[in-house]
Amino acid sequence: MQPGGQFDMQQLLAQAQQMQQAVMAAQAEIAAAEVRGQAGNGLVTATIKATGEVVDLTIDPKVVDPEDVEGLQDLVIGAINDAMANAQQLAADRLGPLAGGGGLGGALPGLPGF
Repeated sequence: MQPGGQFDMQQLLAQAQQMQQAVMAAQAEIAAAEVRGQAGNGLVTATIKATGEVVDLTIDPKVVDPEDVEGLQDLVIGAINDAMANAQQLAADRLGPLAGGGGLGGALPGLPGF
C-alpha cells in the first residue's frame, strides 16, 4: 500500500504476473511429466503423460491367460486408472501451493474477497 491507504497498482500487477509465470511453469512441468500406475502388485504397469496419453504398458507374461481375458482387461484398466490418479496428484502437488488453497495465497492482502 502506498501512503494514505492507496494500493500500489504496479506492485499488484507485478505480483499477478509473477503468479501467472509460476503457474505456467508448473503447467509445463506437469505436461512434460510421465507417471506410472500399476495393478496386480505390479503385474501390469502403465506409464502415462500427465496429459492422459498412455506411453507404455507392460504386462507380465504370468497374467496372460487365454481363459481369463477379462481378468487381464481389469488389470490393464486398473493400471491406467492408477496412473491417472497419480497424474492428478502430481498436478495437485505442483499447482496446490500456487493456488493457495483456492484463493490467491495472500498475494492480494487487503482486497475484499481475497
